[in-house]
Amino acid sequence: MVQIHHVPPEPRRWAMFAVLLVGAFLPPLDFFIVNVALPSIQGDLGTSSSAEQMVISSYAALYAVTLITGGRLGDLFGRSRVFFVGLVGFTAASLLCGCAWSPWALIAGRALQGITAAVMAPQALASVQAIFPDSEKPLALSLYGAVFGLASVIGQALGGILIALNLFGIGWRAVFLVNLPVAVLVVLFGVTLLKRTGERGTGRLDPGGMVLSMLTLALLIVPLIEGREAGWSWWSWVSLAAAPLLARFFWRYESRLARAGGAPLLDPAALRAPGLGRALLIALSFYSIGSFFLLFSIYLQNALHTSALDAGLVFLPFGAGFLLGPLATPRFRRYFGECVNPIGMGLETAGFLGLAWLIAATPAGMAPVSTPLAVLLFFIGFGQGLGLPTLMRMITGRVAPAYSGMIAGIASSTLQVSTALSVALIGGIFYTFLGGRHDPAAIAHAFVVAALCIACCLAAGVGLGITLARR
Repeated sequence: MVQIHHVPPEPRRWAMFAVLLVGAFLPPLDFFIVNVALPSIQGDLGTSSSAEQMVISSYAALYAVTLITGGRLGDLFGRSRVFFVGLVGFTAASLLCGCAWSPWALIAGRALQGITAAVMAPQALASVQAIFPDSEKPLALSLYGAVFGLASVIGQALGGILIALNLFGIGWRAVFLVNLPVAVLVVLFGVTLLKRTGERGTGRLDPGGMVLSMLTLALLIVPLIEGREAGWSWWSWVSLAAAPLLARFFWRYESRLARAGGAPLLDPAALRAPGLGRALLIALSFYSIGSFFLLFSIYLQNALHTSALDAGLVFLPFGAGFLLGPLATPRFRRYFGECVNPIGMGLETAGFLGLAWLIAATPAGMAPVSTPLAVLLFFIGFGQGLGLPTLMRMITGRVAPAYSGMIAGIASSTLQVSTALSVALIGGIFYTFLGGRHDPAAIAHAFVVAALCIACCLAAGVGLGITLARR
Protein backbone atom coordinates (compact mmCIF):
# COMPACT_ATOMS: atom_id res chain seq x y z
CA MET A 1 0.00 0.00 0.00
CA VAL A 2 1.06 3.61 -0.53
CA GLN A 3 0.24 6.46 1.79
CA ILE A 4 -0.27 9.89 0.26
CA HIS A 5 0.67 12.84 2.45
CA HIS A 6 -0.77 16.31 2.24
CA VAL A 7 0.67 18.45 -0.53
CA PRO A 8 3.22 20.81 1.05
CA PRO A 9 2.52 24.55 0.96
CA GLU A 10 3.64 26.34 -2.20
CA PRO A 11 6.98 27.92 -1.09
CA ARG A 12 8.04 24.68 0.61
CA ARG A 13 7.27 22.38 -2.33
CA TRP A 14 9.16 24.61 -4.77
CA ALA A 15 12.14 24.65 -2.40
CA MET A 16 11.92 20.85 -2.15
CA PHE A 17 11.80 20.57 -5.91
CA ALA A 18 14.86 22.81 -6.30
CA VAL A 19 16.85 20.47 -4.07
CA LEU A 20 15.64 17.37 -5.91
CA LEU A 21 16.59 18.95 -9.24
CA VAL A 22 20.25 18.59 -8.25
CA GLY A 23 19.70 14.85 -8.65
CA ALA A 24 18.48 15.47 -12.19
CA PHE A 25 21.36 17.85 -12.96
CA LEU A 26 24.42 15.86 -11.87
CA PRO A 27 23.95 12.66 -13.99
CA PRO A 28 23.85 14.40 -17.41
CA LEU A 29 26.57 16.81 -16.30
CA ASP A 30 28.88 13.89 -15.54
CA PHE A 31 28.02 12.29 -18.88
CA PHE A 32 29.00 15.41 -20.84
CA ILE A 33 31.95 16.56 -18.75
CA VAL A 34 33.94 13.32 -18.90
CA ASN A 35 34.10 13.09 -22.71
CA VAL A 36 36.60 15.95 -23.07
CA ALA A 37 38.73 14.56 -20.21
CA LEU A 38 39.48 11.20 -21.85
CA PRO A 39 42.75 12.24 -23.59
CA SER A 40 44.11 13.62 -20.29
CA ILE A 41 43.05 10.47 -18.44
CA GLN A 42 44.80 8.33 -21.04
CA GLY A 43 47.99 10.35 -20.70
CA ASP A 44 48.01 10.14 -16.90
CA LEU A 45 46.75 6.61 -16.19
CA GLY A 46 47.89 5.00 -19.43
CA THR A 47 44.41 3.70 -20.24
CA SER A 48 43.93 1.61 -23.37
CA SER A 49 41.22 2.45 -25.90
CA SER A 50 39.05 -0.35 -24.47
CA ALA A 51 39.50 1.02 -20.94
CA GLU A 52 38.52 4.50 -22.16
CA GLN A 53 35.36 3.02 -23.62
CA MET A 54 34.66 1.31 -20.28
CA VAL A 55 34.96 4.64 -18.47
CA ILE A 56 32.00 5.87 -20.53
CA SER A 57 30.02 2.66 -21.00
CA SER A 58 30.17 1.41 -17.38
CA TYR A 59 28.47 4.61 -16.26
CA ALA A 60 25.94 4.69 -19.11
CA ALA A 61 24.97 1.01 -18.90
CA LEU A 62 24.53 0.77 -15.13
CA TYR A 63 22.70 4.10 -15.03
CA ALA A 64 20.23 2.89 -17.64
CA VAL A 65 19.55 -0.53 -16.12
CA THR A 66 19.05 0.81 -12.56
CA LEU A 67 16.68 3.72 -13.31
CA ILE A 68 13.42 1.76 -12.99
CA THR A 69 14.50 0.27 -9.68
CA GLY A 70 15.66 3.69 -8.45
CA GLY A 71 12.32 5.27 -9.31
CA ARG A 72 10.32 2.53 -7.60
CA LEU A 73 12.46 2.78 -4.45
CA GLY A 74 11.27 6.38 -4.15
CA ASP A 75 7.65 5.20 -4.23
CA LEU A 76 8.30 2.64 -1.52
CA PHE A 77 10.60 4.46 0.89
CA GLY A 78 10.02 8.16 0.19
CA ARG A 79 11.67 10.34 -2.43
CA SER A 80 13.70 12.44 0.01
CA ARG A 81 15.25 9.45 1.78
CA VAL A 82 16.10 7.67 -1.46
CA PHE A 83 17.40 10.92 -2.99
CA PHE A 84 19.88 11.46 -0.17
CA VAL A 85 21.03 7.83 -0.23
CA GLY A 86 21.72 8.23 -3.94
CA LEU A 87 23.41 11.62 -3.47
CA VAL A 88 25.75 10.37 -0.74
CA GLY A 89 26.62 7.31 -2.84
CA PHE A 90 27.20 9.48 -5.92
CA THR A 91 29.49 11.77 -3.92
CA ALA A 92 31.53 8.82 -2.64
CA ALA A 93 31.77 7.45 -6.20
CA SER A 94 32.93 10.87 -7.49
CA LEU A 95 35.61 10.95 -4.80
CA LEU A 96 36.77 7.47 -5.85
CA CYS A 97 36.95 8.63 -9.51
CA GLY A 98 38.84 11.80 -8.54
CA CYS A 99 41.39 9.80 -6.52
CA ALA A 100 41.63 6.86 -8.95
CA TRP A 101 45.12 5.36 -8.98
CA SER A 102 44.56 2.98 -11.92
CA PRO A 103 42.22 2.56 -14.89
CA TRP A 104 40.26 -0.16 -13.08
CA ALA A 105 39.79 2.03 -9.99
CA LEU A 106 38.37 4.73 -12.27
CA ILE A 107 36.07 2.24 -14.01
CA ALA A 108 34.85 0.96 -10.62
CA GLY A 109 34.11 4.53 -9.56
CA ARG A 110 32.22 5.22 -12.78
CA ALA A 111 30.15 2.06 -12.33
CA LEU A 112 29.22 3.15 -8.79
CA GLN A 113 28.41 6.62 -10.13
CA GLY A 114 26.00 5.09 -12.64
CA ILE A 115 24.14 3.04 -10.03
CA THR A 116 23.83 5.85 -7.47
CA ALA A 117 22.90 8.41 -10.14
CA ALA A 118 20.00 6.16 -11.15
CA VAL A 119 18.83 6.07 -7.53
CA MET A 120 18.69 9.85 -7.12
CA ALA A 121 17.80 11.02 -10.65
CA PRO A 122 14.14 9.84 -10.94
CA GLN A 123 13.07 11.47 -7.66
CA ALA A 124 12.76 14.98 -9.14
CA LEU A 125 10.53 13.85 -12.02
CA ALA A 126 8.46 11.68 -9.66
CA SER A 127 7.93 14.62 -7.31
CA VAL A 128 6.25 16.63 -10.10
CA GLN A 129 3.41 14.12 -10.26
CA ALA A 130 3.25 13.60 -6.50
CA ILE A 131 3.54 17.02 -4.83
CA PHE A 132 2.37 19.59 -7.41
CA PRO A 133 -1.24 20.42 -8.25
CA ASP A 134 -2.19 20.25 -11.93
CA SER A 135 -1.93 24.02 -12.34
CA GLU A 136 1.77 23.99 -11.36
CA LYS A 137 2.91 20.84 -13.15
CA PRO A 138 3.69 22.50 -16.52
CA LEU A 139 6.05 25.01 -14.89
CA ALA A 140 7.69 22.29 -12.77
CA LEU A 141 8.24 20.13 -15.86
CA SER A 142 9.63 23.12 -17.73
CA LEU A 143 12.19 23.71 -14.99
CA TYR A 144 12.99 20.00 -15.01
CA GLY A 145 13.69 20.20 -18.75
CA ALA A 146 15.75 23.38 -18.32
CA VAL A 147 18.02 21.53 -15.92
CA PHE A 148 19.06 19.20 -18.76
CA GLY A 149 19.78 22.21 -20.95
CA LEU A 150 21.86 23.77 -18.20
CA ALA A 151 23.79 20.51 -17.75
CA SER A 152 24.55 20.37 -21.48
CA VAL A 153 25.65 24.05 -21.52
CA ILE A 154 27.95 23.60 -18.54
CA GLY A 155 29.10 20.04 -19.22
CA GLN A 156 30.33 20.59 -22.78
CA ALA A 157 32.55 23.53 -21.75
CA LEU A 158 33.34 22.96 -18.08
CA GLY A 159 35.40 19.82 -18.64
CA GLY A 160 37.72 21.60 -21.06
CA ILE A 161 37.95 24.67 -18.82
CA LEU A 162 38.81 22.68 -15.69
CA ILE A 163 41.49 20.71 -17.50
CA ALA A 164 42.94 23.88 -19.06
CA LEU A 165 43.05 25.63 -15.66
CA ASN A 166 44.65 22.58 -13.98
CA LEU A 167 43.51 23.77 -10.53
CA PHE A 168 45.94 22.75 -7.75
CA GLY A 169 47.73 20.61 -10.33
CA ILE A 170 45.05 17.89 -10.25
CA GLY A 171 44.28 18.05 -13.98
CA TRP A 172 41.45 15.78 -15.17
CA ARG A 173 40.54 14.77 -11.60
CA ALA A 174 38.75 18.11 -11.19
CA VAL A 175 35.93 16.98 -13.49
CA PHE A 176 34.92 14.43 -10.84
CA LEU A 177 35.85 16.32 -7.66
CA VAL A 178 33.71 19.30 -8.73
CA ASN A 179 30.69 17.23 -7.64
CA LEU A 180 31.79 17.24 -3.99
CA PRO A 181 31.10 20.90 -3.04
CA VAL A 182 27.73 20.72 -4.81
CA ALA A 183 26.75 17.63 -2.83
CA VAL A 184 27.93 19.13 0.48
CA LEU A 185 25.82 22.25 -0.07
CA VAL A 186 22.75 20.18 -0.94
CA VAL A 187 23.14 18.03 2.18
CA LEU A 188 23.65 21.06 4.43
CA PHE A 189 20.61 22.96 3.14
CA GLY A 190 18.34 20.16 2.02
CA VAL A 191 18.17 17.58 4.80
CA THR A 192 15.63 19.37 6.99
CA LEU A 193 13.71 20.70 3.98
CA LEU A 194 13.12 17.31 2.38
CA LYS A 195 11.80 15.48 5.43
CA ARG A 196 8.66 13.55 4.56
CA THR A 197 8.01 15.03 1.14
CA GLY A 198 5.25 13.86 -1.16
CA GLU A 199 4.50 10.15 -0.85
CA ARG A 200 5.85 7.74 1.69
CA GLY A 201 5.46 4.10 0.79
CA THR A 202 4.77 1.14 2.99
CA GLY A 203 4.89 -1.39 0.16
CA ARG A 204 7.35 -4.26 -0.01
CA LEU A 205 10.30 -4.60 -2.31
CA ASP A 206 10.06 -6.85 -5.33
CA PRO A 207 13.60 -8.31 -5.45
CA GLY A 208 12.70 -10.78 -8.20
CA GLY A 209 11.33 -7.99 -10.37
CA MET A 210 14.38 -5.82 -9.66
CA VAL A 211 16.77 -8.57 -10.77
CA LEU A 212 14.72 -9.45 -13.87
CA SER A 213 14.33 -5.82 -14.94
CA MET A 214 18.04 -5.13 -14.59
CA LEU A 215 18.99 -8.32 -16.44
CA THR A 216 16.52 -7.57 -19.25
CA LEU A 217 17.82 -4.04 -19.72
CA ALA A 218 21.43 -5.25 -19.47
CA LEU A 219 20.85 -7.80 -22.24
CA LEU A 220 19.60 -4.96 -24.43
CA ILE A 221 21.84 -2.05 -23.48
CA VAL A 222 25.27 -3.65 -22.95
CA PRO A 223 25.57 -5.03 -26.52
CA LEU A 224 24.25 -1.73 -27.91
CA ILE A 225 26.98 0.16 -26.06
CA GLU A 226 29.82 -2.35 -26.39
CA GLY A 227 28.85 -4.27 -29.55
CA ARG A 228 30.60 -2.14 -32.15
CA GLU A 229 33.84 -1.92 -30.14
CA ALA A 230 33.74 -5.72 -29.77
CA GLY A 231 33.19 -6.20 -33.51
CA TRP A 232 29.60 -7.38 -32.98
CA SER A 233 30.81 -10.77 -31.76
CA TRP A 234 28.49 -13.72 -31.12
CA TRP A 235 27.70 -12.75 -27.50
CA SER A 236 26.21 -9.40 -28.56
CA TRP A 237 23.74 -11.06 -30.94
CA VAL A 238 22.84 -13.75 -28.40
CA SER A 239 22.24 -11.05 -25.80
CA LEU A 240 20.01 -8.98 -28.11
CA ALA A 241 18.02 -12.09 -29.08
CA ALA A 242 17.55 -13.11 -25.44
CA ALA A 243 16.37 -9.64 -24.30
CA PRO A 244 12.74 -9.89 -25.62
CA LEU A 245 12.42 -13.45 -24.27
CA LEU A 246 13.49 -12.37 -20.79
CA ALA A 247 11.27 -9.27 -21.06
CA ARG A 248 8.25 -11.50 -21.70
CA PHE A 249 9.14 -13.70 -18.73
CA PHE A 250 9.57 -10.57 -16.58
CA TRP A 251 6.13 -9.28 -17.61
CA ARG A 252 4.47 -12.59 -16.80
CA TYR A 253 6.25 -12.68 -13.43
CA GLU A 254 5.03 -9.18 -12.57
CA SER A 255 1.47 -10.01 -13.70
CA ARG A 256 1.35 -13.13 -11.49
CA LEU A 257 2.71 -11.14 -8.55
CA ALA A 258 0.05 -8.45 -9.02
CA ARG A 259 -2.76 -11.04 -9.21
CA ALA A 260 -1.44 -12.62 -6.00
CA GLY A 261 -1.76 -9.29 -4.17
CA GLY A 262 1.98 -8.53 -4.15
CA ALA A 263 3.80 -5.27 -4.88
CA PRO A 264 5.38 -5.66 -8.33
CA LEU A 265 8.23 -3.42 -9.45
CA LEU A 266 6.20 -2.58 -12.58
CA ASP A 267 2.47 -2.65 -11.97
CA PRO A 268 0.81 -4.09 -15.12
CA ALA A 269 -2.45 -2.24 -14.47
CA ALA A 270 -0.69 1.14 -14.38
CA LEU A 271 1.22 0.35 -17.57
CA ARG A 272 -2.01 -0.36 -19.48
CA ALA A 273 -3.01 3.31 -19.24
CA PRO A 274 -4.42 4.56 -22.59
CA GLY A 275 -1.81 6.21 -24.78
CA LEU A 276 1.13 5.28 -22.54
CA GLY A 277 2.65 2.84 -25.05
CA ARG A 278 2.54 5.45 -27.81
CA ALA A 279 4.07 8.09 -25.53
CA LEU A 280 6.94 5.71 -24.72
CA LEU A 281 7.50 5.12 -28.45
CA ILE A 282 7.85 8.89 -28.87
CA ALA A 283 10.42 8.84 -26.03
CA LEU A 284 12.26 6.07 -27.88
CA SER A 285 12.66 8.33 -30.92
CA PHE A 286 13.21 11.52 -28.91
CA TYR A 287 16.82 10.80 -27.91
CA SER A 288 17.83 9.59 -31.36
CA ILE A 289 20.07 12.67 -31.20
CA GLY A 290 22.20 10.77 -28.64
CA SER A 291 24.73 9.87 -31.33
CA PHE A 292 24.90 13.49 -32.51
CA PHE A 293 27.21 14.64 -29.70
CA LEU A 294 29.77 11.92 -30.40
CA LEU A 295 29.63 12.13 -34.20
CA PHE A 296 29.66 15.93 -34.38
CA SER A 297 32.67 15.97 -32.04
CA ILE A 298 34.43 13.53 -34.40
CA TYR A 299 33.60 15.81 -37.33
CA LEU A 300 34.88 18.91 -35.52
CA GLN A 301 38.08 17.38 -34.15
CA ASN A 302 39.06 14.92 -36.92
CA ALA A 303 37.80 16.69 -40.04
CA LEU A 304 38.28 20.32 -38.95
CA HIS A 305 41.09 19.70 -36.40
CA THR A 306 39.31 21.73 -33.72
CA SER A 307 40.70 21.48 -30.17
CA ALA A 308 38.69 19.70 -27.47
CA LEU A 309 37.92 23.00 -25.71
CA ASP A 310 36.86 24.77 -28.92
CA ALA A 311 34.75 21.74 -29.91
CA GLY A 312 32.96 21.97 -26.58
CA LEU A 313 32.31 25.67 -27.12
CA VAL A 314 30.73 24.96 -30.53
CA PHE A 315 27.94 23.15 -28.66
CA LEU A 316 27.04 26.23 -26.59
CA PRO A 317 24.25 27.43 -28.95
CA PHE A 318 22.65 24.00 -28.65
CA GLY A 319 22.89 24.20 -24.86
CA ALA A 320 21.47 27.73 -24.82
CA GLY A 321 18.50 26.59 -26.91
CA PHE A 322 18.02 23.55 -24.68
CA LEU A 323 18.00 25.85 -21.66
CA LEU A 324 15.51 28.35 -23.11
CA GLY A 325 13.17 25.81 -24.76
CA PRO A 326 11.69 24.42 -21.53
CA LEU A 327 11.21 27.92 -20.13
CA ALA A 328 9.15 28.79 -23.23
CA THR A 329 7.03 25.64 -22.96
CA PRO A 330 4.20 27.12 -20.79
CA ARG A 331 3.67 29.94 -23.30
CA PHE A 332 3.67 27.51 -26.23
CA ARG A 333 1.16 25.31 -24.40
CA ARG A 334 -1.24 28.25 -24.12
CA TYR A 335 -1.35 28.57 -27.90
CA PHE A 336 -0.72 25.04 -29.15
CA GLY A 337 -1.91 22.76 -26.33
CA GLU A 338 -0.83 19.13 -26.67
CA CYS A 339 0.91 19.81 -29.99
CA VAL A 340 3.95 21.39 -28.32
CA ASN A 341 5.89 18.13 -28.32
CA PRO A 342 5.54 17.48 -32.08
CA ILE A 343 6.32 21.16 -32.70
CA GLY A 344 9.55 20.85 -30.71
CA MET A 345 10.56 17.62 -32.46
CA GLY A 346 9.62 19.22 -35.77
CA LEU A 347 12.07 22.07 -35.07
CA GLU A 348 14.75 19.48 -34.35
CA THR A 349 13.97 17.66 -37.59
CA ALA A 350 14.26 20.88 -39.59
CA GLY A 351 17.46 21.77 -37.73
CA PHE A 352 19.15 18.46 -38.61
CA LEU A 353 18.08 18.73 -42.24
CA GLY A 354 19.57 22.24 -42.33
CA LEU A 355 22.75 21.05 -40.61
CA ALA A 356 23.16 18.23 -43.14
CA TRP A 357 22.72 20.69 -46.01
CA LEU A 358 25.18 23.20 -44.49
CA ILE A 359 27.96 20.65 -44.01
CA ALA A 360 27.34 19.05 -47.41
CA ALA A 361 27.60 22.49 -49.05
CA THR A 362 30.84 23.37 -47.21
CA PRO A 363 34.11 22.41 -48.94
CA ALA A 364 35.87 19.47 -47.27
CA GLY A 365 38.24 20.48 -44.50
CA MET A 366 36.73 23.94 -44.12
CA ALA A 367 34.58 24.98 -41.17
CA PRO A 368 30.91 25.77 -41.90
CA VAL A 369 29.96 29.44 -41.71
CA SER A 370 29.67 30.11 -37.97
CA THR A 371 26.43 32.14 -37.91
CA PRO A 372 24.13 29.65 -39.71
CA LEU A 373 25.81 26.80 -37.80
CA ALA A 374 25.09 28.49 -34.46
CA VAL A 375 21.49 29.25 -35.51
CA LEU A 376 20.86 25.64 -36.54
CA LEU A 377 22.38 24.27 -33.33
CA PHE A 378 20.29 26.71 -31.30
CA PHE A 379 17.05 25.58 -32.98
CA ILE A 380 17.94 21.91 -32.49
CA GLY A 381 18.53 22.59 -28.80
CA PHE A 382 15.42 24.77 -28.52
CA GLY A 383 13.27 22.07 -30.10
CA GLN A 384 14.74 19.46 -27.77
CA GLY A 385 14.09 21.68 -24.77
CA LEU A 386 10.58 22.51 -25.96
CA GLY A 387 9.64 18.89 -26.48
CA LEU A 388 11.11 17.35 -23.31
CA PRO A 389 8.73 18.77 -20.64
CA THR A 390 5.63 17.98 -22.68
CA LEU A 391 6.93 14.47 -23.40
CA MET A 392 7.44 13.87 -19.67
CA ARG A 393 3.92 15.16 -19.01
CA MET A 394 2.54 12.85 -21.73
CA ILE A 395 4.15 9.88 -19.94
CA THR A 396 3.96 10.63 -16.21
CA GLY A 397 0.50 12.19 -16.34
CA ARG A 398 -1.07 8.88 -17.41
CA VAL A 399 -0.54 7.03 -14.13
CA ALA A 400 -1.64 7.66 -10.54
CA PRO A 401 0.71 9.61 -8.22
CA ALA A 402 1.29 6.43 -6.22
CA TYR A 403 3.30 5.12 -9.19
CA SER A 404 5.10 8.38 -10.02
CA GLY A 405 8.51 6.94 -9.15
CA MET A 406 7.87 3.85 -11.23
CA ILE A 407 6.82 5.82 -14.30
CA ALA A 408 9.65 8.34 -13.83
CA GLY A 409 12.13 5.47 -13.86
CA ILE A 410 10.49 3.96 -16.96
CA ALA A 411 10.53 7.32 -18.78
CA SER A 412 14.17 7.98 -17.93
CA SER A 413 15.18 4.41 -18.80
CA THR A 414 13.40 4.66 -22.16
CA LEU A 415 15.38 7.80 -22.97
CA GLN A 416 18.61 6.01 -22.08
CA VAL A 417 17.66 3.06 -24.31
CA SER A 418 16.93 5.59 -27.05
CA THR A 419 20.41 7.06 -26.63
CA ALA A 420 22.04 3.61 -26.71
CA LEU A 421 20.08 2.64 -29.84
CA SER A 422 21.08 5.90 -31.52
CA VAL A 423 24.78 5.44 -30.75
CA ALA A 424 24.69 1.79 -31.87
CA LEU A 425 22.56 2.09 -35.02
CA ILE A 426 23.22 5.61 -36.30
CA GLY A 427 26.82 5.44 -35.10
CA GLY A 428 27.12 2.13 -36.98
CA ILE A 429 25.78 3.78 -40.14
CA PHE A 430 28.33 6.60 -39.72
CA TYR A 431 31.25 4.17 -39.45
CA THR A 432 29.90 2.06 -42.33
CA PHE A 433 29.89 5.07 -44.66
CA LEU A 434 33.26 6.17 -43.29
CA GLY A 435 34.81 2.78 -44.06
CA GLY A 436 38.57 2.79 -43.72
CA ARG A 437 38.92 6.43 -44.73
CA HIS A 438 39.76 9.27 -42.33
CA ASP A 439 40.01 12.24 -44.67
CA PRO A 440 37.81 15.32 -44.05
CA ALA A 441 35.56 14.65 -47.06
CA ALA A 442 34.74 11.10 -45.91
CA ILE A 443 34.05 12.21 -42.33
CA ALA A 444 31.81 15.05 -43.49
CA HIS A 445 29.86 12.74 -45.84
CA ALA A 446 29.38 10.12 -43.11
CA PHE A 447 28.17 12.80 -40.70
CA VAL A 448 25.68 14.16 -43.25
CA VAL A 449 24.20 10.66 -43.65
CA ALA A 450 23.99 10.26 -39.86
CA ALA A 451 22.29 13.66 -39.49
CA LEU A 452 19.66 12.64 -42.08
CA CYS A 453 19.05 9.40 -40.16
CA ILE A 454 18.51 11.37 -36.94
CA ALA A 455 16.08 13.65 -38.79
CA CYS A 456 14.08 10.61 -39.98
CA CYS A 457 13.81 9.23 -36.43
CA LEU A 458 12.66 12.60 -35.08
CA ALA A 459 10.13 12.92 -37.92
CA ALA A 460 8.65 9.55 -36.89
CA GLY A 461 8.28 10.96 -33.37
CA VAL A 462 6.52 14.01 -34.79
CA GLY A 463 3.96 11.78 -36.50
CA LEU A 464 3.31 9.77 -33.34
CA GLY A 465 3.05 12.97 -31.30
CA ILE A 466 0.40 14.41 -33.63
CA THR A 467 -1.74 11.27 -33.43
CA LEU A 468 -1.47 11.23 -29.63
CA ALA A 469 -2.32 14.94 -29.38
CA ARG A 470 -5.46 14.37 -31.48
CA ARG A 471 -6.57 11.65 -29.05
